[in-house]
Amino acid sequence: MLRWRVIVPFVLTGCIWGSTWFVITGQIDGVPAAWSVAYRFALATPALFLVALLMGRRLRLTRAEQMLALGVGLAQFSGNFLFVYHSELYITSGIVAVMFALLMVPNAIFARIFLGERVQGGFLLGSAVAITGVSLLLIHEWNAAPVAGKGSDVALGIGLAVGGILAASIANVVQANRTGRAVPMVSLLAWAMLYGTAFDFAFAALTAGPPPLPTGTSYWAGIVFLALLGSVVTFPLHYNLVREIGAGRTAYNGIVTVSVAMLLSTLFEDYRWTALTASGMGLALLGMVLALRARRVKTVQVQQSARLRD
Repeated sequence: MLRWRVIVPFVLTGCIWGSTWFVITGQIDGVPAAWSVAYRFALATPALFLVALLMGRRLRLTRAEQMLALGVGLAQFSGNFLFVYHSELYITSGIVAVMFALLMVPNAIFARIFLGERVQGGFLLGSAVAITGVSLLLIHEWNAAPVAGKGSDVALGIGLAVGGILAASIANVVQANRTGRAVPMVSLLAWAMLYGTAFDFAFAALTAGPPPLPTGTSYWAGIVFLALLGSVVTFPLHYNLVREIGAGRTAYNGIVTVSVAMLLSTLFEDYRWTALTASGMGLALLGMVLALRARRVKTVQVQQSARLRD
């Protein structure tokens, strides 16, 4: 975790992704969320293929690799983002970011199912603390919502965010299997993004009608930021971190992401802090640290035991 090849992408992805939550709010203001997702990846996909070519990575994938790319694309670049964009129609962007910090929980569960990684007791305890903290933040969202929307809008936003978390977690863990490790990361992501973009356009056309053409400069500037920095730059860095240090420890950058996202929500979305929200935020961060530290310590102990046996 202290190597520069880990620290730099770790902090960079956390800061960029922390800001994307707020930028998304400008993408769903008067424009169907589904079309904003489609536009984002329509720009990001050719850019990512260009990056793969410039890096000299192979773009020809085997059938098994293409099927993996399809699965990752539908989970990550369709399901995840469609859920997230729509969830921010109903709850504060910073709160959605805090919920996504719990990505470590399904990451660990799916890693156990698909990769055979063990889940430790300390991780479960820390996760419980983090979930308690996030629950306090969601209670505040519920209480702050208009009375007419309490039973529908906030609950719908929470449900959509959970759907996005599960989709992202599946993509995180599945790509780390044996087939995924044999593919250059940027090539796998380029194909995955292409498949996801195709689905996004089809979904947007079916659910939101003809594509709108916003005229605002800020909207298209947001598209460029989200497509290039928020996708082309960060996703290869993120997935390489998953391969380098594992899906569980990669989720540590959720702490950076959450901190940046909540700061921007406070500054620009008029998010009001109370004793309830401060306690919730503190518990969420503490729980994440405890959970991920437990996994790290156990990993070190296992590695040391292996060296002794050798």
